[in-house]
Amino acid sequence: MRSYNSPRRRDAALATREAILESGRRLFLANGFAQVTVADIAKDARVAVPTVYGSTGGKAAILEALLAPAAADPAVEQTLTGIAATDDPRTVIAITAAGTRQTHERHWELVWNLLYRNLTEPSAAPVLDANKAAYLSALTAVADRLAALNALKPELDRTAVVDLLWFYLGRPAWYTLVGERGWDFDRAETWLADAAQHALLHTLPTSPGQGLS
Repeated sequence: MRSYNSPRRRDAALATREAILESGRRLFLANGFAQVTVADIAKDARVAVPTVYGSTGGKAAILEALLAPAAADPAVEQTLTGIAATDDPRTVIAITAAGTRQTHERHWELVWNLLYRNLTEPSAAPVLDANKAAYLSALTAVADRLAALNALKPELDRTAVVDLLWFYLGRPAWYTLVGERGWDFDRAETWLADAAQHALLHTLPTSPGQGLS
């Protein structure tokens, strides 16, 4: 017997999934991830608990779906394309600072109010680990580009370079300056890019004619 799968049924399933995700997002932000149950999400979305599991999965799966747009933000690919197209190491870091800023700024409500403040439940750990691993993978590509340009301080190995990129341009830096200290994104981007350049790059030779009076 052939299954029947109408466009209307697919649209209804998609609408149900979106309603569940929106309920999860709203409740996670309002109450904290650990305090929200699947039953809470089902009630808010006006569906049965089994429908939540069948449509989106449990809480961790909902969290993963909510964070997916930030992880797949076009700024990530644009950044990697941009650093491959320049031979100026300072520009590599500036492009990286701009790209990480764009991703954080576009998704700040989730990045700050959910990732930073509310994720204490163990079930969230695999989602956070995967999200962080993707971020570090992109920063590793930046480290390798700087190494290929022979731009790094000689005492820094690959691991140290990635560590410093995470320190200056990873999520904790944006949490501290923008979230905790109230800097705007323009100021934070400028300072973090400059600090990362000073921490990572060796003194570059002066271009012909540069620095002459």
